[in-house]
Amino acid sequence: MRNLLSLEEVAMFVLGIFMYGLLGYPWWLFFVLLLTPDIGMLGYLMNEKVGAIGYNLFHHKGIAILLYFLGMYLSMPVVQMIGVILFAHASMDRIFGYGLKYNKGFKYTHLGEIGKRNG
Repeated sequence: MRNLLSLEEVAMFVLGIFMYGLLGYPWWLFFVLLLTPDIGMLGYLMNEKVGAIGYNLFHHKGIAILLYFLGMYLSMPVVQMIGVILFAHASMDRIFGYGLKYNKGFKYTHLGEIGKRNG
């Protein structure tokens, strides 16, 4: 099942790349911004609860999709780009098993414990 979920995330990552290409921004910008959603991890410097909230805010695909459509509605391509970057980044993270976080620590995710093989 884990391989099937990873394959699905690869498809979503490719969709994010495709959607970025439709926006017309330079490709170097995509690669520069792709890791910026990890800024949400800075909350872990305060405590695990704030860290989980920050991480989940920057890695939630629903928020990414909402931002993309909000950018469409408001005719603000930069907001669309932010949504696409968040979506692509979240998909990339999930390919490697980094899911949304629980409050008990960084390694506890909705996909299982990071570093522990669940099958």
